Amino acid sequence: MKLRFTPSTLEKIEKIVSEAGYIIRYERGTFQSGYCVLESKKVVVLNKFLQTEGRINTLIDLVSNLSIEADHLSIDSKKLYEEITFKPELSAVEA
Repeated sequence: MKLRFTPSTLEKIEKIVSEAGYIIRYERGTFQSGYCVLESKKVVVLNKFLQTEGRINTLIDLVSNLSIEADHLSIDSKKLYEEITFKPELSAVEA
């Protein structure tokens, strides 16, 4: 999967998180991973000093850790969500 690091891509990934019922906030803080998730309130706080590429990479990491039901996403969001979270099965190498 090849994603472009553009504001448009960032908006699409933010939409996935939003459609999953989370609120995204950009705040100042000391984030070891670039984000903080308040699960009980479904709030995601991202480091506001990250540039577009950093925000996209952080959200991609975050999306795979959140409990998101793909069935509740719009068609476009679901497609991008599946691309982001797709992990190819490791196949055994035959000798």
